[in-house]
Amino acid sequence: MEERSRIGILGAGIIGAGLAQSAAASGHGVVLVDVTSQALSRARQELARSVPLQRLLGGPTLRLEQVLERITFTLEFEALSDVPVLIEAVPELWEVKKAAWSHLGQICPAESLLASATSAIPVTRLAALVPHPERVLGLHFMNPVPLKATVEMIRGFHTSPQTLQSARNFLAGLGKTAIEVADAPGFVSNRVLMLTVNEAICLVAEGVAAAEDIDRLFKSCFSHKMGPLETADMIGLDTVLQSLEVLQEELGEKFRPCPLLRRMVEAGRLGRKSGQGFFVHPGLGGAP
Repeated sequence: MEERSRIGILGAGIIGAGLAQSAAASGHGVVLVDVTSQALSRARQELARSVPLQRLLGGPTLRLEQVLERITFTLEFEALSDVPVLIEAVPELWEVKKAAWSHLGQICPAESLLASATSAIPVTRLAALVPHPERVLGLHFMNPVPLKATVEMIRGFHTSPQTLQSARNFLAGLGKTAIEVADAPGFVSNRVLMLTVNEAICLVAEGVAAAEDIDRLFKSCFSHKMGPLETADMIGLDTVLQSLEVLQEELGEKFRPCPLLRRMVEAGRLGRKSGQGFFVHPGLGGAP
């Protein structure tokens, strides 16, 4: 497979690493940037786990070495200065995103397509931080990125039709389809999902039902592949908390995070990424 154009990814967390894998497996050169070497090391570990799994599930047949040779892991923000497509995937904290986008506006060429993988923060607010806001949109990738074929594509106030089409073409090259929605806090998926997850956590806290039974009801009665609490563990309970805090600030008290969620995050029980959340995840830091 010939290498396609390079893309830049800012943020080497679960979504950033998954994006790097999908892009590299599709033939792109990838520049993956984070502020700590620990984050980049964890991304390498996630790729070492995920690439063989994707091959077993019928995905691209590239070996781990082939994927890694297409990815540049770096702490240098300026390495993003010449990529035609840049995707920001930093934590869902406004001050962190504000600093990142203010810097991106200084170093990225005017013709670069700029996307945020934000799950809750309005895209228009981010676009206001850079020149040429018409080239900015949201691409809300679902976890695990390599296995999810649909992306929520967010049209900001200034986003141009050309930007939307360029993003569709890029996603098609990754084997993904976009569903376009207008800009709003939480968009469609997380505005609905986070209410469901938060209420499920409240039911656990109130002793109405165990986590296993809540999820079993959703899977058995509504044919969901995953229940809300298993989904929360996969997303990361810290990310769920951050998203709820954004939604509460933007949309009001109905999104107030359940105190149990906050306590679990403070205790380091973050879901799959820590090995334990509402469920234990063997081999990922949980019990064997």
